Amino acid sequence: MGPDLAGLMEVLGLDEEPMGMIYTDEDPGGAFSPRPQRLPSVEMGKRGEVDWNAIFGNFSCVIGNIWRARKKKGVAVFERERFGCLGGAFYLGFLKPQLDFIAHYISSGIPGTVEGEHYLESPQVSHDFFQTIDPRPAPARFCVFKPLGQFQGNEKPELIIFFARPEVISGLHQLVTFVTNDVEAVMSPFGAGCSNIVTWPLHYLAQGQFKAVLGGWDPSARKYFKTDEITLTVPYEMYLRMASRWTESFLTTGTWKTVQKKIARSRKAWGETQGEGG
Repeated sequence: MGPDLAGLMEVLGLDEEPMGMIYTDEDPGGAFSPRPQRLPSVEMGKRGEVDWNAIFGNFSCVIGNIWRARKKKGVAVFERERFGCLGGAFYLGFLKPQLDFIAHYISSGIPGTVEGEHYLESPQVSHDFFQTIDPRPAPARFCVFKPLGQFQGNEKPELIIFFARPEVISGLHQLVTFVTNDVEAVMSPFGAGCSNIVTWPLHYLAQGQFKAVLGGWDPSARKYFKTDEITLTVPYEMYLRMASRWTESFLTTGTWKTVQKKIARSRKAWGETQGEGG
């Protein structure tokens, strides 16, 4: 049996097609993306050559650009010159190693220079995290996100990203275990919004681990999600199993029909109807 995305979306009450992520040397054109700017290096940072006013002035969140693409059913693209923020540049594989300034920025800050975000306790913990997540260098010029149905010909996404509220995510979460027979198949590590939809899934694959990743926890990126919405990202092969085998699973049972009623109530509460995004 082949993949049945339409059937899976219907049974989940999911009105938005998942996004696929692919690295490619072909510019999709007409995509949502950050403004071009020079990507600084660690060496530039040590020499004091980074224009931080320009970096922060041109800030453009990866999740924010994807949010714009989602609303228009369009495409978001990133590259070395269109990275948006240094976090995104690092997590998408365009910058390595990460700048020491960012290690301070996401933790305790630099007195008199920048207020820290306090997501991690100290710059050293930040550096330890950067070494642990260890983003794969971008294998092609562009990192592209677009609705799964827009992939054509020989294009094959590496990752599939579902955006949904917890009732829908509950179905996806359990389905991951059904198709993998791994009761620890879903991970949810710390990270920025873009790290949980790209870097961590690729990290696990590189380690030979077939894992899905829950995300959307980053408070700085929450403005680019629907209220109560989170993400579940899966490798393409896992998606194929899910879209091909969901009819064998709990999604056809009376138990799931009860959840479907809650999904319908949630959609009504948010003023959404089937086929309309919010």
